Amino acid sequence: MVDLPADPTLDEIRAALAPLLPRQAAFDGWRPAAVENAARLAHVDPAIARLAFADGAVGMIDAWFASIDARMAAAIPADTLAAMKIRERIAALVEARLALLAPDREALRRALAILALPQNFARSAKLGWRAADGIWRLAGDTATDYNHYTKRMTLGGVYAATMIAFLDDESEGHADSRAFLSRRLDGVMRFEKAKARLSARKDNHFSLSRFIGRLRYPVV
Repeated sequence: MVDLPADPTLDEIRAALAPLLPRQAAFDGWRPAAVENAARLAHVDPAIARLAFADGAVGMIDAWFASIDARMAAAIPADTLAAMKIRERIAALVEARLALLAPDREALRRALAILALPQNFARSAKLGWRAADGIWRLAGDTATDYNHYTKRMTLGGVYAATMIAFLDDESEGHADSRAFLSRRLDGVMRFEKAKARLSARKDNHFSLSRFIGRLRYPVV
């Protein structure tokens, strides 16, 4: 039984049932039957649970991924992350996320198949962005310029590719997926360093307007 207030809202029911859904979806698919079975396990009225997930399969998957977001944030203490280098933080957070998904790989496989449908492209992109944004924020990223967007787009691609590899990874402790992730993150870090060098060059290039401005208003 899940912990719910005496008179829960639909959002509270949705959040409470979300972690229970993948075990049901692995057998029943991301369909109303999975919601109803999860509701019975949680001692929630199935009819009310169906209202909480009136947005269908993608809504169920969204709620499950949101629960993974929250559990990932709680998996690694802030002081532990603070002691790591940025690459190590990203790797640790993605690996924590994969560990949370590991017991429900069949449900994940079905979820990704649904999100890959053309009509779900926008929602899928939104969920991918949310995952990448959460990881970067937990890693301490505070960028607000174009780097904010490029970092999330790049990590989103890495995370999506890693999940595909993870689905069929039978290595002990998912070592192959971790190695795959490590190689992709090495590429991301090289890209970020190259961007930083390019930005530094742009900041230091000759500017005629700045030169004229200094002639007119010399630095004293």
